Amino acid sequence: MKTKNFLETESDTRAEQAAPQQHPSVLDQAGGTTGVIYSSLPAVAFVVANSAGGMKVAVIAALAVAVAIGVVRLVRKESVQPAISGVFGVAIAAGVVWFTGSAKDYFLIGIWASLAGAIAFLISVVVRWPLAGVLWNAATGKGNVWRADKRSRLYYDSATLVLATVFGARFAVQQYFYETDQVGSLGFAKIAMGFPLLALAFLVVAWAARSSNKRLKAIGLLPAKRG
Repeated sequence: MKTKNFLETESDTRAEQAAPQQHPSVLDQAGGTTGVIYSSLPAVAFVVANSAGGMKVAVIAALAVAVAIGVVRLVRKESVQPAISGVFGVAIAAGVVWFTGSAKDYFLIGIWASLAGAIAFLISVVVRWPLAGVLWNAATGKGNVWRADKRSRLYYDSATLVLATVFGARFAVQQYFYETDQVGSLGFAKIAMGFPLLALAFLVVAWAARSSNKRLKAIGLLPAKRG
């Protein structure tokens, strides 16, 4: 059997260290394409079951689907983190419904979370700490050097405002359906305005990051070898 000598081992180690670190994408963190699909199923189950059997049946159906998704992912040896988060979120929403006795309240936490997100993004732009830049650069380990460049801040301001618009639109549309007691439309809006819209917003964030990195390299605030 052939064994590696010291030089070959050292060379392999250096190659591994030199390889660029791959950060998981937003889709990867959501559990991939199947994770995105799974995340919408409890809401679908809730809306369908509410129409067919009423509020209590809908709550049980949503919880059952969330737990079933967790079991399936566990059996398939997939990441169960998205499933655990899903079960936790559905359980809280179901608890609110059970307490208030209103099916539309299943979506209440998500509606107000959207408003809170929109406000947070807007405030971050006003105070000149756009969250798109803060979160992206924290995740990629580049720190806050981007804040020293006005144009980079402008890129991240734009991306943050897009995110604020997405969250604000979610709130406005879903709050309208909530006020008019349209549970079915609420479920559709939650799914349609969920990950698909957020994915589009993150494309803008990625554009801002690339533009900022290019700018920072050009003016010497970021080493050219770093991406």
